[in-house]
Amino acid sequence: MCKVKEHPAKAGGSWIRREKRLAIYLRDGGACAYCGDSFVDGVARLSLDHIEPWSLGGGNEADNLITACSKCNSARGNRTVEEFAKAVANYLQDDANAILDYIEKQRHKAMDISQAKDILSRVRSLPEAYKQAF
Repeated sequence: MCKVKEHPAKAGGSWIRREKRLAIYLRDGGACAYCGDSFVDGVARLSLDHIEPWSLGGGNEADNLITACSKCNSARGNRTVEEFAKAVANYLQDDANAILDYIEKQRHKAMDISQAKDILSRVRSLPEAYKQAF
């Protein structure tokens, strides 16, 4: 019998290594790819969003993950990135193509795992790591 993989949301934060999560947040500047809210502003509670949804076969590779605030990640639901970018752009009175271009650029940038590991070696928790990193 084939074991079905558990959806990442049901696994809590354990579906991704802490250093990989932090490296993606660092790569993306600690800001939501959709609305721009950031940890630095004290506004965003960060999460990771699957560009190609998990439910449609998207994996946990770094180039399929983008930083999103919890509000945007929850609001996206089953919509495609393109559909959600249009909705966010309409709400923010912004350009959906600019949001999509930003996501495409960020997802292909190199991550610095060693920087993330270094930060995590000096702190006890991810929130403390965010404060050190940003």
